[in-house]
Amino acid sequence: MTLARKLKPPYLRVVLKIAETGQLQIAAASQGISQPAASRILTEIETEAGTPLFHRHAKGMEPTPAGATFVKHGRAILTELDNLDAEMANMKSGVVGEVRVGSVTGPAVRCLIPAIRQIKESTPGIEPTIDVAPSVELVRGLEEGRFDFILARLPPEYDSRAFRLTPARGEVVSLLVARSHPLAGRQSVSLSELACYEWVIQERGSPIRSAVEQAFHAAGVPVPGNITNTSSLLIMLAILESSQAIATLSEEVAGLLTRDTLGFQMEALKLAESVTVPPYFIIQNRSQQLSRAAERVLEKVVKAL
Repeated sequence: MTLARKLKPPYLRVVLKIAETGQLQIAAASQGISQPAASRILTEIETEAGTPLFHRHAKGMEPTPAGATFVKHGRAILTELDNLDAEMANMKSGVVGEVRVGSVTGPAVRCLIPAIRQIKESTPGIEPTIDVAPSVELVRGLEEGRFDFILARLPPEYDSRAFRLTPARGEVVSLLVARSHPLAGRQSVSLSELACYEWVIQERGSPIRSAVEQAFHAAGVPVPGNITNTSSLLIMLAILESSQAIATLSEEVAGLLTRDTLGFQMEALKLAESVTVPPYFIIQNRSQQLSRAAERVLEKVVKAL
């Protein structure tokens, strides 16, 4: 332990160079020190080790068994230190590193995924983790340090002064149905035509749910009574596939699900009046410093808005 505590990378490099060249003078010159200084370093290490590391011959120096062991471990230590330097430099420049982002569904599809794809093309060493959840869960996770930043709406019970908010954009609600639905393909579908159908919709208090209810109230139409509450996209799709239900989703997610290439037999209803949700934000914790990798992802997200 005494030996290990006294070893420094320059000392290791001197010993390894002696073993490589067999010459103390050459080893000293390679490290930019004098021969007496290199000799003192070697003597100090041998004293701490309690045994010679080299046999001294007229033609040079040759490692003893203890010296060979020292060289083997010294080389491994220096390699790890070099790797540490390189990795830290990469992290500082944002070439590698973990990035944790949370998002509500629409922004995840609209701008987060495209931003991540661009980052991965240029810097595959960045390892992103993406969670999709309601805004309340995301803000709680940001407070707990589980995210670098999130794309969400700030719930009213939170103090906006504790966060750094970057305005993003609002969302349009799409009403998704199976292509066999009686209203599929119709133009200018009114809300009054929809109230009699089963609905699959997010829980009360969610932005999409509130926007839909407000749209019905504004149109003077009773809010649908036959409702299944869920935020699970999987459950929504399973219900739509086997019924004439209507599911509420962000326009971006609905656009993804109505592509023929994905194989879903779904269609977004063409409404006479659009239903919109209040804007979401890019939210950061003011007390949290982003890594360079997270900054690079954030820059791409802002450009994709």
